[in-house]
Amino acid sequence: MSPRADAARNRAKVLDAAQQVFTADGLGASTEQIARRAGVGVGTVFRHFPTKEALLSAVLAARLETLADDAERLADAADPGAALFDFLTRTVEASSLKIAYADALERAGVGTDQVVAPVRERVTKAVGTLLDRAQRAGAVRDDVAVGQVFAFIHGASRAVPRIADDALRSATLRMMFDGLRPR
Repeated sequence: MSPRADAARNRAKVLDAAQQVFTADGLGASTEQIARRAGVGVGTVFRHFPTKEALLSAVLAARLETLADDAERLADAADPGAALFDFLTRTVEASSLKIAYADALERAGVGTDQVVAPVRERVTKAVGTLLDRAQRAGAVRDDVAVGQVFAFIHGASRAVPRIADDALRSATLRMMFDGLRPR
């Protein structure tokens, strides 16, 4: 394996390990924990990500790429309405850690715009496709714009995960979805 391929493999291992460790142990997890989980030395982690903020930025960017992948994968679903609402549900349910990454970066003075920018167009296009298909199928109101869907995701992602009771959390999300459905 070439040194370049080995470096790319190690970077991917570190990113994957960081996501796992941050999910399990929170953002205070040490670089040593991440290196151990990745099966690399601490120097390898720092060679790819010289600061914790650089690592958090890369993990956030990877999560956003996954979001775009999910939306693109659902674009050809047989039931466009179910596809959009499934995407929204999974996005909101998985948002707590993404928000924690973004908040930690903001506190460190790293704007998330520079992290989001490379994937923004891709995510917007993919979500726009889901929305358009759901609207044409009659599952979503015609007057809902893609920007409103992102505002919905932002608001729901901040509110819904904080509800401790599973049944209440699901009922609240369904109620919020009703605002997107035709009257």
